[in-house]
Amino acid sequence: MRSFVNYSADCDFPIENLPYGIFSTKNKPEKRIGVAIGDEILDLSAITHYFDGPLLKNKQDIFRRDCLNDFMSLGRPAWLEARLKLQELLSASNHTLQDPEVRSKIFVAQKDAIMHLPAKIGDYTDFYSSLNHATNVGIMFRGKENPLLPNWKYLPVGYHGRASSVVVSGTPIKRPRGQTLPVEDAAPFFGPCRLMDFELEVAFFVGGPPTNLGDTVPASKAHDHIFGMVLMNDWSARDIQKWEYVPLGPFGSKNLGTTISPWIVTMEALEPFKVPNMTQDPIPFPYLQHDESCNYDIKLEVDIKLVYDCNFVFAAPSGVVTTVCRSNFKYMYWTPRQQLAHHTVTGCNINPGDLMGSGTISGETSDSYGSMLELCWKGTRPITLKDGTIRRFLQDGDEVIIHGCCVGDGYKIGFGSCTGKLLPPTPSE
Repeated sequence: MRSFVNYSADCDFPIENLPYGIFSTKNKPEKRIGVAIGDEILDLSAITHYFDGPLLKNKQDIFRRDCLNDFMSLGRPAWLEARLKLQELLSASNHTLQDPEVRSKIFVAQKDAIMHLPAKIGDYTDFYSSLNHATNVGIMFRGKENPLLPNWKYLPVGYHGRASSVVVSGTPIKRPRGQTLPVEDAAPFFGPCRLMDFELEVAFFVGGPPTNLGDTVPASKAHDHIFGMVLMNDWSARDIQKWEYVPLGPFGSKNLGTTISPWIVTMEALEPFKVPNMTQDPIPFPYLQHDESCNYDIKLEVDIKLVYDCNFVFAAPSGVVTTVCRSNFKYMYWTPRQQLAHHTVTGCNINPGDLMGSGTISGETSDSYGSMLELCWKGTRPITLKDGTIRRFLQDGDEVIIHGCCVGDGYKIGFGSCTGKLLPPTPSE
């Protein structure tokens, strides 16, 4: 496809992508819906009258909202209608938006935009669905003989996270304080987390009409409730997590902050990059079964950028970037459809704008592990960054940058970046 907006073949946001986000500018601080194209943003609030198809012509006001929830609620037929209209308007052969005077009113340079959370997130759930990651963690803490707990291959394990601390890319994260147990069989200690970690994840936003309490959505019908995907970093305080997680699982070690990328890549944009689901043994229960592939070849990468010098002197930025992980979404054992189906099987209702994370995504080799816990194998195998700095876990001043893309024939579908800088803890009172 060709657009009148110029961009390179390596651009994250070609006309085949068209992800949705919420942005504002200094000159116009109102939050509004935009679509990324090249290095620009098309302001949908300025072109609502063009959405004149049968499903959207009486709902054009949804493109003037300050979040995507109402648009998400319309369902897949309306999403498809909007996508086709946008591709039509942005195509090289369509001159509707190409006049320079018109363009100046409806396009904004991405560098001039302030990005916000794309939806009002009512609920956030995080899963634990990468076989390699679960196996690695199990080996560390239980041994090679029995790395997976008995339930792991029967259901998508998950926990309810904290929606209020989900933040958009670029938001700094403070090192938390909490209880830890540095020495086994000793008294717990209260103080700053010592084992701060990232988790490489991909999350999906729920769409479609809300369901009622008591309703279920089987995996075979879950696709219509998945609007699109974002990159995610579920920051984790490992030493706090180790002390608190028995018997109810993660709590304060995870609620300190979860970063997502600002652009939601739709499932239609990802459709050409489907790959076969992983073989599941034993065969899942019927509510978790779906015939169609629901896994994707999304190439993922994690960089650590040294915002300050290697002695952690908070003065001159060094800017050294080291890639510490290259992984892929295709390593997921449980698919997004199965995650959503299991989430609702007990009758839990879902709403447009709910966020569901994949859990850490780790590949088959040591350089594809999606967390410092695995990359440094619980701190026993330190990695060396490009400036010679040693890392076992994250240090104050480190910026974690996650990238993701699908590579097509002469184009790619990118997610932009998911970034966050780790700041020192708030001084204790």
